[in-house]
Order: sequence, then structure tokens, then C-alpha cells
Amino acid sequence: MLFSPMTLGELELPNRLVMAPLTRVRSGQEGVPGPLVVEHYRQRASLGLIVSEGTYPSRAGRGFPGQPGLVTDEQLEGWANVTAAVHAEGGRIFAQVMHAGRVTHEDTTGGYEVVAPSAIAIDGETRTYKGKKPFPVPRALTTEELPAILQEFVTASRKAVEAGFDGVELHSANGYLLHEFLTPAANQRDDVYGGSPENRARFVIEVAQAVVDAIGADRVGIRISPEHNVQGATELDAADVRATYAHLVDALAPLELAYLSILHKEPTSELVQDLRARFKGTFLINTGFGVVTTGEEAKALVADGHADAVVVGRPAIANPDLVRRWREGLPVNEADPTTFYTDGAEGYTDYPAYQN
Repeated sequence: MLFSPMTLGELELPNRLVMAPLTRVRSGQEGVPGPLVVEHYRQRASLGLIVSEGTYPSRAGRGFPGQPGLVTDEQLEGWANVTAAVHAEGGRIFAQVMHAGRVTHEDTTGGYEVVAPSAIAIDGETRTYKGKKPFPVPRALTTEELPAILQEFVTASRKAVEAGFDGVELHSANGYLLHEFLTPAANQRDDVYGGSPENRARFVIEVAQAVVDAIGADRVGIRISPEHNVQGATELDAADVRATYAHLVDALAPLELAYLSILHKEPTSELVQDLRARFKGTFLINTGFGVVTTGEEAKALVADGHADAVVVGRPAIANPDLVRRWREGLPVNEADPTTFYTDGAEGYTDYPAYQN
């Protein structure tokens, strides 16, 4: 079943393998995807759906050096070249819209102030254009500022569609801004966006609704990572996690989004499968953060009814023809992690397709 067609929004996917949004930092200081980025995505067009690396909707939302954006005309032209190349190969591609929130530094944003739900710094360091620096204490966004942040997501999503993307994925996972509103580790507000699980989910719901209103529900997916506990977004209270994400998904379900994508190490857990039942729509699962997803695991997740499609990262990095390799039981290339966050073609566009 992993290699059978499926419907996602208005798209017909030829298989149920989805390329995960993968940070690859190949877009330079101006955040413009160039020919190398075009080739990388073009090579992987046989996957059922490609989700782009996280793209920033504003300069203040830029998370790391080399990250591409959806802000300037040059960035949009670069992405238009990417989407045209993917479509020419018969592929489909969504843009992941990602505001880094507090997971950045002013030396990365170009001097733009680091903002977050609350003035709580992450314990650790981040890579900037001036070397590694401790995460700064972000400035807490005021209630009055949130509509403008919401509009950044809307504008970036509109621009993504104009650049040829088939849709967008809202990044509400892995400790970035939308996730920061969900977790009490980053959100200690005392207004209507903080405190209770319902209040902490409010901003994510409002952003999703606004983007749906702007580009249509069939073009909008969302990614969440309950209990993933990275980049300071710790969620250790199981009851709070259940309450927060149940409320979030209950509110998202009526929007009839293209999909819900969950990153979780236990895809068959009660939490994950309860969220799937609540969502009632196309459900994507990604397990391969701590452990690399295998072809057999991916096949079983779909065959056993735990997900409609499987999101994969490192196998897609190393195998541009992953669909063929897994379908035909061919040997696979192993990804080289030393090249994940470097420049150039090595470890990016030079992984070979299988040769008969």
C-alpha cells in the first residue's frame, strides 16, 4: 500500500512517501534558492509529495544561516525555478512556512529583534553568521503584535502559491514560534494566548484559519511534534500534552486541511492515534528523528492502518530514487551527516540513483 496512489487535498499522489522538510542551508546569506537547490528537489520528484525545508515568512523569523525565505522577489524567483523543475518531472511540492521565534539570534536575522511568546531563552547555542552564540532572551510579543505575525504567515503562504508551490505546511513543531505558543516551557503569558491548553493553542488555530481563508484548505497542511522535547520546547506533563493537542486538533478538524503531519517516535501510541481519529482527515506520520525510518517500517505503518502516508528524511536525502529502491527491494545509499549543513553539491545533489 505504501506505493499505491492517494488523494491529498486536490492532489493525486502516485505513492505514499513524503519527503520531510529538511534543513540543508544551501541558499546563501540572501536566502535565495539557486540552481543547486533546484537540482536537489528536482532529483526527488518521484516521491509522492515533497515538503520544502523551512522557509521564513519575515526576516525576524529567520532561524539559521543559509535558510531560504519567502520574502523578497529574488527568493520567490528562486522558488519558482524549484517548483517548475519539480512539476516538469511530474512531482508535487509544498512549502513549509516556518517562523523561528526564539530559535535564532540577531546575528542571523540581520539585526531584527528575536521574539517569542514569552521572554524565556533556550539553554544552549545557535549557529549564526558570526559563529556560535548563546540563544538570547527573546522579547515577548504583545497581544497587539500578534495580528501582524499572523499576517506574515498569510502573506508568505500566498507568495508560496504564486511561486508555484502546490500548497504550504505550517510549521508548528520542533520548538519554533507556533510550537512555542503550545508549550508551557516557552509560553508563560497571562493573556488569552497563555495559561490553559485552550489559550496556548489559540494562536496556532488562528494562523491556520487565516491561511486557509487566504489560499484554501486543500492547499494547507500542518506539522506538529507533541512530546518531541527539542530546542527547549519540553512537554513532560502527559495530561497537559493530551489536553493541548486534543484541543488543537479538534479545532483544526473542521477546517478540512489537506493533512496533519505528526513527528513522534511512537506512531502507534494512544496519543498519536487519538489525534488521528480527532483530525478525521489525511494523516502523515514521521518517526525517523532519533532513528532512521526503514522501508519495512514505512510499509507496515501504512499497511497496518496507522497512517495514510509516511514522512521520511535521511533516506530521501541519500536516495533521490527512494521510491524505486524501496519498492523493488534495492540497496540504499547511506546519508552522510557531516554534509547535512555544509555548502555545495557534496552530500546534496551527488547521491547517485541506482544503476542497473
